[in-house]
Amino acid sequence: MTESGISRLLTVSRDSAGDVTVVSAAGEIDILSAAALREALDEVTADHDLPVIDLSAVEFMGSVGLSVLLELADRVRPQRVRVVVSKHVRRPIEVTGLDKLLVLYDSLPEALGR
Repeated sequence: MTESGISRLLTVSRDSAGDVTVVSAAGEIDILSAAALREALDEVTADHDLPVIDLSAVEFMGSVGLSVLLELADRVRPQRVRVVVSKHVRRPIEVTGLDKLLVLYDSLPEALGR
């Protein structure tokens, strides 16, 4: 629990992998935590950098998390965002058709082309 009494549902970090920025998230992406992911993606893309998004440690993705990815995909078109997915993330992305706008990978090395 944090000082406010709300558990920290999501951790978001940024790292460099060569010349690519990787935005990683772990935990649950829902209405309470999606802003942290949105903020990190906004900061990275403000410099016209197209990050790889690593969601392999995400255990739950609600509709607001899908909206964050959709907003990013719309903003960076015609480029396609590379997203590393867990089984918990892949399913909602595919069911909503968002996989047509993103490139999904099963591992970070695969997304980075290694």
